[in-house]
Amino acid sequence: MLEWFPFYVHRFINDLRYRSLKDFQQAWFLNLLFASWVSERPGYLPDDGQLWRHANAQRAYFFEKESSPVMRMFEREGPTADGAVWIYNRTLLEIYDEQVLKFHKKRRKSTKSTDEAMTSYLDFEGTLNKKQNGRQECTRHPESGLTQWGSCWACYAEKYDQQIS
Repeated sequence: MLEWFPFYVHRFINDLRYRSLKDFQQAWFLNLLFASWVSERPGYLPDDGQLWRHANAQRAYFFEKESSPVMRMFEREGPTADGAVWIYNRTLLEIYDEQVLKFHKKRRKSTKSTDEAMTSYLDFEGTLNKKQNGRQECTRHPESGLTQWGSCWACYAEKYDQQIS
């Protein structure tokens, strides 16, 4: 697990959704980011009715009443094979991937062993502490490989192609 992440301020505050949050909602958003960074599945939080605690809200009912603008800053994934639903912030996941890649490159550069000991970035996935039981074959694209989060590459590509167009 990576103990810290660079907080690229403009990646977060340039988002108009963040700017429209009330002060306490901004704190909730940041607390949810921090909690997801140190989660058992880095970058993700289980949507198990305890998000208000991760956000450090005083009361669950107040969080439920006021959290919808905050929750729009997160996307949902799931349910996974174990029935869990996870939330994540796309910007934080991009930062996480960047940091894992930097860590791997630095580690590879400092290793003075032979090429056989070198691993690819995809082999490095095992250190990410991702939940393996969340992986399942896609029924629409059974021939497609899976991303490190267990989703189908073909579905992933379709989703982002639609967002770009």
